[in-house]
Amino acid sequence: MSEKPSKTMPAVVEKVIKPYGEPEKAQIAVEGADHLYREIRIDNTLTDEHGRKVRLKPGAEVEVTVEADPDDTAPKN
Repeated sequence: MSEKPSKTMPAVVEKVIKPYGEPEKAQIAVEGADHLYREIRIDNTLTDEHGRKVRLKPGAEVEVTVEADPDDTAPKN
């Protein structure tokens, strides 16, 4: 079975946002992304190796990985 094409980039949790009445979000700055598109926000809920729910802290160093199905990619010349 072939591995999906992917790219992993380093990133840092800039801040944790606690909007009223909504789930907590982590704002993550992706290093190497274009300046205007470097921040992403995700629900701040992850699962550890024991199946427990955990959250990211501001300043945490993380990795962002983008994967694609091989059928959705094309050779780059």
